[in-house]
Amino acid sequence: MTAADVKGTGEPAGTGGTPKGGGAEGVLRDAERMEKWSIAWVMVALAMWGVLVVLMVSSYGPDASPWDSTSDPRCEGPLLAPFQPNSSVCRSELRQWPALLGFLALAVVPTIVAAAVTVYAKLLSRLATALGGTHR
Repeated sequence: MTAADVKGTGEPAGTGGTPKGGGAEGVLRDAERMEKWSIAWVMVALAMWGVLVVLMVSSYGPDASPWDSTSDPRCEGPLLAPFQPNSSVCRSELRQWPALLGFLALAVVPTIVAAAVTVYAKLLSRLATALGGTHR
């Protein structure tokens, strides 16, 4: 251990581990960074919810011409018609309820993270204002 490494943290003695530009400016910088992360998490959550809505509502099945009466009809989304006729055409693994509920559970995770990071960013912003920093 050297004289510059008194605490064993790898930092010179006397710095105390405080960030450069600490105080209100450091908190405001952290608040802006967290706000950017919150926007990213909101976008991820919205994308996952959008995919879930498309899987639950959109029609699927073989491409059929509206003038061709011999082709199989398209299958409705599971939310619009939960009890499809039991044919091989309407058996899509992504349109079955267990897969949809699993995707719903996966969509909830970034939604909760986005809410938590957004609240944390607002809290840091108010803390920076209370410490004397200017908010944008």
